[in-house]
Amino acid sequence: MDPLVAASVGAVVVLALFLGITQIIQRGPDYKGRLARFAGAGIKGEEKKKAKISFKLGLGDTEVAAKVEKAMGQQTFGKKVQRKLAQADLKLTLFEFMLTKVFTLAIGILVGMYLGRGGAIQQVIFGGAGIIIGFFAPDWYVKFRFGKRLKDFNGQLGDTISLLANSLRSGYSLLQSMELVSREAPEPIGGEFRRVVREVGLGLSAQDALHNLYRRVPSDDLDLLITAINIQYEVGGNLSQILDTISHTIRERVRIKGEISVLTAQGRISGYLISCLPISLGVIVTIINPTYMNTMWAFPWIVMPVCGGIMVFVGFLIIRKIVNIEV
Repeated sequence: MDPLVAASVGAVVVLALFLGITQIIQRGPDYKGRLARFAGAGIKGEEKKKAKISFKLGLGDTEVAAKVEKAMGQQTFGKKVQRKLAQADLKLTLFEFMLTKVFTLAIGILVGMYLGRGGAIQQVIFGGAGIIIGFFAPDWYVKFRFGKRLKDFNGQLGDTISLLANSLRSGYSLLQSMELVSREAPEPIGGEFRRVVREVGLGLSAQDALHNLYRRVPSDDLDLLITAINIQYEVGGNLSQILDTISHTIRERVRIKGEISVLTAQGRISGYLISCLPISLGVIVTIINPTYMNTMWAFPWIVMPVCGGIMVFVGFLIIRKIVNIEV
C-alpha cells in the first residue's frame, strides 16, 4: 500500500477513535444527583449509580474514567501533572490530559511515517522524531501557557501591591483589600486573589491561602509580598509602607527585565531562525520529493545530518545561555 494512503487512513482512524471515546464518555453534569444528596433526599435508578462517582471529569461522568483519574492522581507523577495544569490554568483533568497525550502521540507517529515514506531508514528516523514530539507536545504547551501566565502575573503585581497599600491606608483590612483586588484587577491576578478570598471564607487562614497562591504562581516577586505579610502578622508594623517599598522594587525589576528583553531580542530570534531553518528546509524537501533525500540517509552520508543536527542543537543552547540574563 502507498505510504501516503496508509498514513491518511491511519490519521482518520485515530481521529475517529478519539471522537468516539469522547462521545461515549460525554454526559451532562449530575446536578440533580448532587442537589438531592445535599438536600438529603433519596436517589433512585440512574441517579443512584451516578452518585457513586466521586468527582466529575470535563469529558463526562463515567465510573471507569473516575477510577483511572483517582489511580493516576495518587501517584507522584500524577500529582506533578495536576500541579502543572493548575499553574497553567488549564481546565483539564489528569485523565483528559493523558488522553490528549495519547492522541498527539498517534498523530506524531503518523506524520513521522508519512515524512519517512521515501525509505526504511527515513521511516525509523522520522517515526522516532514523531514519537518524541507527539509525546512531549502537550507538556511543551502547558509549559508555554504557564510561562505566559507567570509573565502576565508579574507584570500586574506592582500595580496590585500599590492598590493593596492604598486600600490599607484608607482603613480597609488586608482581607478586604484582597477582595478589592479580586474585583478590580484583571486576569490572571484578579482570579488568583479571588481564589485566596474564597479559601479564607471557607475557613483557611490567610497565611495558608497565600501559601496556596504561591504554589499556583511560583513568582519570586510574589514570594517577597507573602513574606512581608507574614512578618507583619507576627511582629506588626506599617504594612502599607512596606508594600509601597516592595511595589517600587518590583516595578524597577519589571522595567529592567523589559529593557534586557528588548536588547536581547535580536539574539533570541537569530537563535530560533538559524536552528529552525535547516530543519524546515529538510522537511519541506522531504515532503515535495521524498526519494531525493534517500541518498543523504544512507551510510556514510547519514553522518552529515546527524552531526549537523547535534551542532545546531549545541549552538541553540549556547545562544540561549548568552541571552538569558537573570535580574
